[in-house]
Amino acid sequence: MKVALLPIPVMVITICVGFLSCQKSGSPQDAACSPGGTTPFQESTQTVEALHLKKVSYRDPNVNNAEAFSLLIPEGWQFQGGVEWVLDNPVMPATIRFRVRNPSGHEELEIFPNLALFWSDNQMLMSMFPLGSRYFGAEVRPPVGPQEALTGIVIPRSRGNAAGLKVLSAGAMPELAQALRAGASQPGMQTFGDAARARIEYVKDGIPVEEDFFAVVEGYSYPVQTMQGVATYTNWYVDYIFSYKAAKGKLDANATLFRAMTDSFRVTPQWFNTCNQVVDILVRNQLKFIQSMGELSRYISQTNSEISDSMMQSYNERQKIYDRIGEKISETIRGTEHYYNPIEGSEVELPGGYKHVWTNAGGEYILTDSPGYNPNEESNKAWQEIGRK
Repeated sequence: MKVALLPIPVMVITICVGFLSCQKSGSPQDAACSPGGTTPFQESTQTVEALHLKKVSYRDPNVNNAEAFSLLIPEGWQFQGGVEWVLDNPVMPATIRFRVRNPSGHEELEIFPNLALFWSDNQMLMSMFPLGSRYFGAEVRPPVGPQEALTGIVIPRSRGNAAGLKVLSAGAMPELAQALRAGASQPGMQTFGDAARARIEYVKDGIPVEEDFFAVVEGYSYPVQTMQGVATYTNWYVDYIFSYKAAKGKLDANATLFRAMTDSFRVTPQWFNTCNQVVDILVRNQLKFIQSMGELSRYISQTNSEISDSMMQSYNERQKIYDRIGEKISETIRGTEHYYNPIEGSEVELPGGYKHVWTNAGGEYILTDSPGYNPNEESNKAWQEIGRK
């Protein structure tokens, strides 16, 4: 759905500034985890090295504590983040930001905020909304390509204070933009879309680290009749922003683990439904701004928990977009394998190279090369071995 002044953007992966405390079920225990996510298990008198992945679910306190999203993370790794409702952006009111880090190493996955931006050649409008101001919740800034967006906006804002910051490489990923249908044509509008990846290096806590950033830039321009004549308005977005980080020289070795985490990310249909209904209410109220959290609660109370067929179709299409992201990222990051989980009746992508994979009803996974290791001998969680798809 689109509106005259601002588009209805990809909402469920939009990200807030700053981390939030989170309420989560199935959260990782405080067990030690070595870099790369392997956790030792005892098998008779031998130590078994295994990768233990656990499901983390974030519950949104503003939506009746309903589960908003979930993902798999290595046991012992720390999850920080959650959902924030942004009051000044009526078409992107729900934002998500989180990071998952290895407390005993430098490995880290981070999801960043989508950036909603606006630009126009209407000089009168620009005099009222100068560069850097906000127009209907969107930052006023001229559109740029994805490589410049990463190196000129995203990275300076998120890592600008890092010691010895260097951009090692930056390149376009047109196949990713194509898979996401970024820049798909819309009647009466000029659309654009592209994607990029950039690798940076800097020093953190005295240790050189490397980090890969990914992002998509998409948007559209449309004519608007003004008193001075026809002007062009442009709504554009830097979205699907995420990064993988590790100590220098170890980033590529951990890429499959990061890939498995991002691939496991799932937004729940119920939360997706609530977000889109809130946007619809705000649009029908002519893009009314939310003035307070109390007013937001009233809007949320107006939503219907029943998910319509059209909303479910929209949700399924959004999940397919996540899958396409994973497919295109996997073209540059090899080493993951597909398994069938009979408990959930679905496919899961996990780090490759392991001979044995176990799962349970709690959404946990143990990956090991030990033929004699059986997690049921030391746990009552009813582990079941699964096979490749």
